[in-house]
Amino acid sequence: MSSIDERAWFKSSYSGSDGDDCVEVARDTRAVHVRDSKDRRGPELALSPTAWTDFIGYAAQH
Repeated sequence: MSSIDERAWFKSSYSGSDGDDCVEVARDTRAVHVRDSKDRRGPELALSPTAWTDFIGYAAQH
């Protein structure tokens, strides 16, 4: 698994121009990683690709 510094992190295109109050997402072969854009060295959540897809589907409906 890649280290935090090697991952390509992305923010939503819906993020504001300041981009400070967002979550960032990075994918690798085994997980989708989510972190707070204000605390890039802080904790991150790792979800299976299936759990991420389920979450995105749920979030899009609410």
